[in-house]
Amino acid sequence: MTRFDAAEETERHALFADAVSAHRARSSPVATLDVDADSDTTTTEDDLPPWIQVAGTEVVLDVTDDELDRLKTLLDDYPEFRIDELHSPEDAEGTNAVITARSDANRIADFIERTFRTVFELDDDYRVWASEI
Repeated sequence: MTRFDAAEETERHALFADAVSAHRARSSPVATLDVDADSDTTTTEDDLPPWIQVAGTEVVLDVTDDELDRLKTLLDDYPEFRIDELHSPEDAEGTNAVITARSDANRIADFIERTFRTVFELDDDYRVWASEI
């Protein structure tokens, strides 16, 4: 990979697909995609910006209850993806969702983009970093 951040939809999609492909080629533990804190207007001072990890055939993310509802709705458009695990520790305000995503890198990239935009409700010009591959 030659780039590690993107702030335009087409560039983000390419970044996501490249990160998933590199993760698979390297057999790395995870590929982590972090939203740039300066481009996320939905978080407060105490919140962390959204992130998504790809680990093999799994997509992992933390969501609030409202975000989980939006995620479940989004998954209707991805019948080959399914929620396998939901973890809601008592001392946490959210839920860790583990989604099985047996698909190609481009389809996963599309899902990641739509998750950032519809589940996390980010603006169309948000910046994201491939912080770990």
